[in-house]
Amino acid sequence: MVRQPSGVSSSKIPRSLQRALARFSSALFLAAALTQGSQAQKALTWQEIRDKFEEANPSLQAGQIGVDESRAEEVTAYLRPNPTLSLLADQIDPFNGGPPHGSFAYLLNSATVNYLHERQHKRELRRDSAQDATKIAVSSQADLERNLLFNLRSAFVQALQGKAVLELAKENLVYYDHVLGVNRDRYKVGDIAQVDLDRLELQRVQYESDLQTAEVNLRTAKIQLLALLNDRTPIEQFDVTGPFDFSSQTAPLDDVRQAALDTRPDLRAAVQSVDKAKTDHRLAVANGSTDPTFGFDVGRNPPIDQYIGFSVNIPLRIFDRNQGEKQRTLLDIDRNDRLMQAARAQVFNDVDSAYATVTSSVILLQPYKDRYLKQADRVRDTIAFSYQHGAASLLDFLNAQADYRSVQLNYLNLVASYLEAANQLNLAVGREVLQ
Repeated sequence: MVRQPSGVSSSKIPRSLQRALARFSSALFLAAALTQGSQAQKALTWQEIRDKFEEANPSLQAGQIGVDESRAEEVTAYLRPNPTLSLLADQIDPFNGGPPHGSFAYLLNSATVNYLHERQHKRELRRDSAQDATKIAVSSQADLERNLLFNLRSAFVQALQGKAVLELAKENLVYYDHVLGVNRDRYKVGDIAQVDLDRLELQRVQYESDLQTAEVNLRTAKIQLLALLNDRTPIEQFDVTGPFDFSSQTAPLDDVRQAALDTRPDLRAAVQSVDKAKTDHRLAVANGSTDPTFGFDVGRNPPIDQYIGFSVNIPLRIFDRNQGEKQRTLLDIDRNDRLMQAARAQVFNDVDSAYATVTSSVILLQPYKDRYLKQADRVRDTIAFSYQHGAASLLDFLNAQADYRSVQLNYLNLVASYLEAANQLNLAVGREVLQ
């Protein structure tokens, strides 16, 4: 905040200067607030990312609207037929030679109400069919969320991988710069030749390239996450956090298979489609029955002052008994049953493939964690020390640096592959069985 100089009255300061000072003070306050806001931006965990996704993703919201539309169709399916009202005014004679007592002397007026009575529970079957359609819509919405969560988790894993690779690239560059500094000092005292220093300098470009590639990959993963979250947060203010590691503990395959059979929404939708096909067949049979129309009328027909009447209209279903729809719905039951069997086989295929990939990733990762990472670090430090003291060649030193970089990068990529495989297994099961 800009303070007024002591001993100076505000009345002696020009108003233009006062306004300028006020604007400057406001700008400083706004800049401080924005800086605090950007610093307050915390890295989001997977659960926080998922919660934001479920609240803001437009595809999920559109799918939920579709479910609500299906529920509204249940109301329409269960509505009763509307009665019909017919009004009649007949025997009006306005022509010459008509009745002596006026054109309306023989007026016939009547009101008739007709109502279609639906037999064999047609209305209830329509409601049941609409409710089955809603169940399928709910399962389809869950399947949409399952697939979108797979994409979200994949982008989240890529962001974690990008952060880990970026940290490794920074660490390698700092380490190599330290080595370059030592060798520059050796060159100054004549301990190494100019060509060796040049080769060391040229090798640095690889580490710079690794750093730039890691930054681009991290930004790309964040962009994908923000798109799925429907979020317009600047990339610099958006960050994620979470464990970038693997677990050697995996549930038995039979348990994972059973969990998939109990959970997979697409399989549940296939089972529900069979139930709906059976309901539609019963409805087609019911629609082949005859529905009578009952009528009631009241009126006046001179010389009868008042009268009432009743009627029944019964269609004779001699030719059209809904034969084609009965046959189609019966075939549809078999078709949906085959599709359900195919969906069940696909569940086993997805689970077995993802489970094998997870197991293979763990087998590859375990020796890296137990031996290779430590060995690569020990070899790099030993060869670097030996080279600096003339006990190793430049080629040995460069090879040790390349081996260390390769082992570390391979390990991070394998961890990412494990997390992707775990994500694929979660997709195959329909819920998170591996974090």
